[in-house]
Amino acid sequence: MKGIIFNLLEEVTVEALGEAGWDRALEAADSAGTYTSVGNYPDEELVRLLSAAAGAIGIPADDHLTWFGHHALGKLAQTYSSFFEPHRSARDLVLTLNDVIHPEVRKIYPGADVPDFEFEEGTDGALVVGYRSARRMCRFAQGLIQGAAAYYGEDAIVEHIECMNRGDERCLMRCSFTPRGG
Repeated sequence: MKGIIFNLLEEVTVEALGEAGWDRALEAADSAGTYTSVGNYPDEELVRLLSAAAGAIGIPADDHLTWFGHHALGKLAQTYSSFFEPHRSARDLVLTLNDVIHPEVRKIYPGADVPDFEFEEGTDGALVVGYRSARRMCRFAQGLIQGAAAYYGEDAIVEHIECMNRGDERCLMRCSFTPRGG
């Protein structure tokens, strides 16, 4: 996994727990904690760090990735505002993943292994998002989607219709967006 993800985890952990909290998470995960944004690091190390950090915050194990994705999105929006500014909604942003965002990610971070997404319009106006990745981190994608909704002043309900973590071939998420307070 690219170091940028580890850098994001450090930022959101320091925000939640302070520098000492990040140091405790590094110790608990048996990690040196030196990550360059373009470096490659084991996925398992991220999982250990995330588990230690989220556990210290009191987040249930099933929600670690979702929490991280939601909080990481705000950091990404600050750093890469040009991806966010042209859009007026989370749906519009999400629909640019394959054609705009991920090609740029591959330019900035050569060798980045990004997930593949498929999109369909649901009969009820929901956006149905297909997700495929060997990492099986659909909960991280869910958190990013919910973080994008928050960024645009919306709420997002994400329902996992199919999930690779339950043995399905791919993940399929039904995403409903509503204006916050609506």
